[in-house]
Amino acid sequence: MARIFAYIVHKGGIADDSAAELIAAAKKIDALATPTAVVTGWGAELDAVCETLRASYGEVWKVANQALAYPNAELIRKALVTVLPAGSIVLVPHAHFGIDLSPGLSIKLNSAYVSDVLGIEGTDGNWLKVVRQEFGGQVSAHVRCDISSGAVINIRPGAFKPEESAPVNGVIVDKSAEVGTLTAGRRYLETVVAEAGDVDITKHAVLVSVGRGIQEKDNIAIAEELAEALGAAVSCSRPVVDAKWLPKSRQVGSSGQTVKPRVYMACGISGSFQHLAGIKGNPFIVAINKNPKAPLNQVADVGIVADILEYLPELTNKVREARGASV
Repeated sequence: MARIFAYIVHKGGIADDSAAELIAAAKKIDALATPTAVVTGWGAELDAVCETLRASYGEVWKVANQALAYPNAELIRKALVTVLPAGSIVLVPHAHFGIDLSPGLSIKLNSAYVSDVLGIEGTDGNWLKVVRQEFGGQVSAHVRCDISSGAVINIRPGAFKPEESAPVNGVIVDKSAEVGTLTAGRRYLETVVAEAGDVDITKHAVLVSVGRGIQEKDNIAIAEELAEALGAAVSCSRPVVDAKWLPKSRQVGSSGQTVKPRVYMACGISGSFQHLAGIKGNPFIVAINKNPKAPLNQVADVGIVADILEYLPELTNKVREARGASV
């Protein structure tokens, strides 16, 4: 079996939650696999991430270069091609940055590429069997990938639940000297932080999130009543913001807010990877959708097939009854 690497996304000295999920995905490829973490960046933040990863990865490859202080996929591709051995299997989170990085990386490594993988069924010789979704989650495609020359695989956030394990106390291997000078045709200018809204959804332990299935602006009141009963806040997916039914500050996803609630109720949300990329911390996910094959149902802890316009008022009444009985 080829050596498996996990590219670790990080910010502010903290590794993304996907770091643990990539280990779980690697175990699906090879139950005996001990994936190696690859971390790029610069300065004290990079050192902090590498030190943290030692607890879960047996080996952490550190690639420090001042040009990598801000994640630039063009530069990171050049760095990874230099340090990764031929035939490697590289796991990358399927978020905006991973989509930018991975296709070109597979070409540079002369290896296969599969995007948005949410299931891995194991290997058969040189073939890796994976599951991905197409047509907005309406079709689950079972794909065979030739890994004889390696592969770059984008793993959907939240699709692989991390397993609890004892600390590994791994080693940090500094690969920085192998990279050399890095130049690119694009450069980082600035980060534009979204304005804070009337409700900070990043601070709430429970979120009732609505999507296109809410149908119209007036129906959001149904979700607000449930949120009030639960002591939660109302958040949403991008179509709700695009329709101007809720402000941008309520949007969860890669182009909205990143949230880490304990419970996430997705009501009428299909669950694109862009939306899932904004949900961190492995919360307990409840998906309520008329479509049992909605992508979010594939990663939810509980999936409920129902019309949210009928189901949410009933659920609100039951919550109020339960809370009234406990007082």
